[in-house]
Amino acid sequence: MTSYNFLKSFTSVVFLLLGISLFSQETAKVKLIKADEWKHDKTIGEKIQRLIGDVVLKHDSTYLYCDSAYLNDETNSFEGFGNVHIEVSDTLNIYSEWLNYNGNTRVAELYKNVRLVDKKATLYTQHLWYNRLTKIAWYLTGGKIIDTANKLTSVKGYLYTERNEAYFSENVKLVNEKYIMDSDSMMYNTTSKTSFFFAPTTIVSDSNLIYCENGWYDTENEKSFFTSNPFIVTNEQKLEADTLYYERSSDFGIAKGNVVMTDTINNMMLEGNYGEFRRAAGYSFVTDSALAIMADKMDSLFLHSDTLWMLFDSAQDLRSILAYNHAKFFRRDLQGICDSLVYGFADSTIYLYNSPVMWSEANQLTADSIRIVMANNEVDSLALLNSSFIISIDDSLDQTFNQLKGRILIGYFKDNEMVKIKIKGNAESIYFVRDEYKNLTGINKSVSSDMNIYLEDNTISILTPITNVDAHMYPVGELSPVELKLKNFKWIEGRRPLKKEDVFIW
Repeated sequence: MTSYNFLKSFTSVVFLLLGISLFSQETAKVKLIKADEWKHDKTIGEKIQRLIGDVVLKHDSTYLYCDSAYLNDETNSFEGFGNVHIEVSDTLNIYSEWLNYNGNTRVAELYKNVRLVDKKATLYTQHLWYNRLTKIAWYLTGGKIIDTANKLTSVKGYLYTERNEAYFSENVKLVNEKYIMDSDSMMYNTTSKTSFFFAPTTIVSDSNLIYCENGWYDTENEKSFFTSNPFIVTNEQKLEADTLYYERSSDFGIAKGNVVMTDTINNMMLEGNYGEFRRAAGYSFVTDSALAIMADKMDSLFLHSDTLWMLFDSAQDLRSILAYNHAKFFRRDLQGICDSLVYGFADSTIYLYNSPVMWSEANQLTADSIRIVMANNEVDSLALLNSSFIISIDDSLDQTFNQLKGRILIGYFKDNEMVKIKIKGNAESIYFVRDEYKNLTGINKSVSSDMNIYLEDNTISILTPITNVDAHMYPVGELSPVELKLKNFKWIEGRRPLKKEDVFIW
């Protein structure tokens, strides 16, 4: 419901209540209790009594005070001037400089320096109506309510004094020592000190900006719930979702539905359907279709796992991304899968753990763990640690593969293309040698302690075994299919993500 329709409906209810009140009780007469002087002045009316000095009037159980008054017995009404006071109850009093009171409708209209005071808050305005039957007060030309923690101002306001609720519209502003709240339509409960929003609303503090179009904010306990396009913005991050729950005192929040966490400094975004952030503890996470997007003007990396974590340092700068269980990522020049992954922003390093597989151009890389070093958003180098294996297809029709294997393997890149490989410990290779016309001339198999390999266009150009070398060139057709594959060979191209949407397919 729009704020206009909401207020239109609400105003209709208010005046319906006013109408009902006219017939709900028998009419009682306004009675004069005391006055210093009583006069009858025909110039102001035949039926009007002029009361001067310390005037006290009573209607039903309510006492009304003023410095002077015009009392009209015929219309059962009076006009009061100076130090007007309506003693509504033990806890509710209204003050002003001028009052029109109708005893038949029990509606008081007050002007100039109006104050409505109860034990929880005080309303200030220059023009106020108060209905004693419905216990509703309202103003239409500006007012403010002040309690122990907040000051609320608006153009229009409707107060349910018995229920301690107030509805405000047009330029609504609530000022707290910790934040400022702006809206076009708001309900405020003076007992719970909770604001309810029905229109676009912003809450601005030193630490963040909050926006929503519906929701509530408990100003005393600093707890809140936002719906309808809500988001929270800090200097470093932005959080969006279908619904947001937020506790300001602990800087804790829960986001549900179409969650988007954005780190504006690192051009990084986390998406999912459920998320939590604990700013004081230094972390956030998303789950349920979780996706991290690390954007760059040339390319972007898309990372999915069951749960994605963002860790922050004490200055709220993003320190690392953790991807736990079924991690899979895609970039045009780099793809990979593993059980868990860590992206460290301080040193621009990606760590892949538990059965990782990575693809770079024509190469498939596996190891017990993989470390990738980035520089200027490009792969600078990578390390395959323990049980390292690189496979690239030589001939797709014959299903032949070039293979490199060793304990530790380090790859070096230029322009995101692997140009050099170092194998340290237990180096093995199978390399299909071809001439300049791509004709197969032989198969090179070698074993050594270490090995250096240089590549051009993702093809081995120089292979140099180092120490304890055992190398042979075999004629085409001499080796069996089993001998053409190193131990633990496994080609898993079918799991390679070929586009960003594939990261969700495990």
